[in-house]
Amino acid sequence: MPKTLQFKSDDQDIFQILKTALPFEKLSDDEIRMLIPLLTKYEYEAGEIVISEGETGTSAFIVSKGEFCFEKMGRMVKTFTRGDFFGEVALIDDRPRTGSVRALTKGHIFSFEGKDLDDEKKIPSKTAVRIYRGFSRLVTTYVREGSTLYREMDVLLIQDGGCAPGYNPITAFLSEYLEKAGYKVFIAAEGFKSVVSGKTEDYRCLIYHRDLYDQLDHIPGVMFSPPLRESRGANFRAERFPDFKKEEIQKIAAQNIQDRKVKTVIGIGGNGTFAGINALSRLLPVEIQTFFVPVTIDSDIYGTDCIGEFTGVEVGAEKIRCYMADARTHRRCYIIEMMGAQGGYHALHSALGAGAHLAVLPSSRYDMKKIVKAINPRSETVIVVAEGYKRDDRRAEGYTGNAAEYFRDELTAAGLNTSQKVICEGFSRDIRGASPNNLDIMLAQRMARNLSRLISAKKTRLMPAVLSGKEYSISFDDIETDNSVKSELASLANRLFS
Repeated sequence: MPKTLQFKSDDQDIFQILKTALPFEKLSDDEIRMLIPLLTKYEYEAGEIVISEGETGTSAFIVSKGEFCFEKMGRMVKTFTRGDFFGEVALIDDRPRTGSVRALTKGHIFSFEGKDLDDEKKIPSKTAVRIYRGFSRLVTTYVREGSTLYREMDVLLIQDGGCAPGYNPITAFLSEYLEKAGYKVFIAAEGFKSVVSGKTEDYRCLIYHRDLYDQLDHIPGVMFSPPLRESRGANFRAERFPDFKKEEIQKIAAQNIQDRKVKTVIGIGGNGTFAGINALSRLLPVEIQTFFVPVTIDSDIYGTDCIGEFTGVEVGAEKIRCYMADARTHRRCYIIEMMGAQGGYHALHSALGAGAHLAVLPSSRYDMKKIVKAINPRSETVIVVAEGYKRDDRRAEGYTGNAAEYFRDELTAAGLNTSQKVICEGFSRDIRGASPNNLDIMLAQRMARNLSRLISAKKTRLMPAVLSGKEYSISFDDIETDNSVKSELASLANRLFS
């Protein structure tokens, strides 16, 4: 219980506090002195509640000493120090308290009753009007609340790497499961780049519960997460951030994370994002948990299905089917570059699903004369070439074309001479922006639930994994990022000789 303290009505310190307070800035010195006899002074110990959310309010308060915090549904969104007002909203429209205030440190506050402001024997009506106008000015400043909300973060999500279907669904489901588990979830606005910058405006607060969102939606950066479940693209990532490979840059990010009192960091993306979060985890104190969620069209994380791969294959296969129909109609040979920098998962599975005639993977090495002999007499051909095909050779040669063009040039050098019109198509990036399909949305949900359990169990440096329907996790030390495809699958994608 707070302790009531005595004070002198001519105390100059009280006069100065009132004189500099925003609601009273337009009052004369005499009018301010009229207020002092109406005040009651209290002393609060750290942790004591001053007002509670939802209760009926009749008083307003001004801080004299110490630090107090304003909370909504358990989230600290603002702090009050000497000269700061709170509680005035209840006096303006006579509604329940919109949040709770508790003492962060031992401190003193003054309170006054709304009924005294309405009593003309105590406060002249003209003075009361000026005071209420001051309260209204104070209320309009609330849209600038929020810096305190980002001062301490339970969970920080970091997305990086190339866009892929599934970034937004995993963000939504992590927000849902973690908020239900009692965690406050935040996300870097632009991946590692934002964490290195470290400013308040570089972060967003994700809210899953509608009632909580309605309480906090006026605060900059607060976002309602459920609509992300089926949303295209990646709303919170940078276009890669090469500087994050530098240890001195990683150290800046690690310090910013500690300054924000982050308890758990979750990296979301492909092999490059894993490299970044793995390096960052080694610079953070052991008590800060770190995790990784694989979101990548090319499935370049070994040992698990990756969020985005199912949509990527579905959309990729449909694109190939369109090329095959056109090739059949117009007697064309299409050589199409598709995603697949290392293993070639996306190129292979898209080709298999669509029935393309050949899938050329990063590791593929063919007898080009044999390939030419098979193509020359045909009336239609569709060949899919993974973007990583002979990448090192192309770089060494200074070749400026894409993988499909390089494969065409190899065929030409080997004697390609067909009546088909040969057309090369570059990597189609619109696949990245496809709407996530049901398989990827379900996979995101399973991984989010698994990760929420791992966090609650105080685990760290793990990646949730799902393979052949089984849920488990993989240690950072055991994650492999060269997800080569199985040779028997690659052989299925060669229809030129069947």
